[in-house]
Amino acid sequence: MPVEMRSGQTASTRWDPTLYRRFSDQRLRPALELLDRIALASPSVIYDLGCGPGQITRIISEKWPSAAVFGVDNSKEMLEQAAAQPGKIQWIEADIRTWSPDRPPDLLYSNATLHWVEDHHVLFPRLAGFLQPAGCLAVQMPLSWGAPSHRLMRETLANGGVNGTALGTEELRRTIARDWVASAHAYYDILAPRARSIDIWETEYLQILDGDDPVLEWVKSTGLRPILSGLDDRAREIFLVDYARRLREAYPKRLDGRTLYPFRRLFMIASV
Repeated sequence: MPVEMRSGQTASTRWDPTLYRRFSDQRLRPALELLDRIALASPSVIYDLGCGPGQITRIISEKWPSAAVFGVDNSKEMLEQAAAQPGKIQWIEADIRTWSPDRPPDLLYSNATLHWVEDHHVLFPRLAGFLQPAGCLAVQMPLSWGAPSHRLMRETLANGGVNGTALGTEELRRTIARDWVASAHAYYDILAPRARSIDIWETEYLQILDGDDPVLEWVKSTGLRPILSGLDDRAREIFLVDYARRLREAYPKRLDGRTLYPFRRLFMIASV
């Protein structure tokens, strides 16, 4: 497995492009590794699902300059930042759960997005069904549910309140308790009936983070968002104080002041 060797404010409950970009180097590497494994010579139509601020979408457009490239996201803030840089890419605000392409794609690419969407046994065949013959679906998702950072999210939500009480609603706790990404074997079974070839692999990155509470800052921009959105201001403040303490114990600083954060990811490319 590759090892990556890089070096009291109220939290926002909305996508924060600036916070997301703080870890752009670490987040970009899996996106590029997925892109490098796509064996398409000259796709004509490409959609980047969950494009965020558009960094990888622009790389896709540079890789295949003759293609019509579309970035799709449900975050207005992310799309505004993506569209701020001039170019031929078209940006679309849409919910992937109900989205369908205006033009049949040769490539559907999605980096660290589809784990937010439920019912993968329905979603993945539907996306594969949009593809042109010989097209491919390329997906990367985090395998973070079993990581200490995410286990501690659930535990803090369950007992991080006053005198060990639960925080938030039962519905929120139930949502956070669900593992949103299945096994590689499950995705093979989901995609095999529609695909002529499937490439699935896992990678763990040992991310080296700087600063105080860097793991908390990392998850604030991604996995922690449902909790921050689901708690009121007071509960959110209580949660963050206790969760930060637990993270510091689980991920102590090394002698050089940096923090190591192992993070697993699942990749798949299905060609139809």
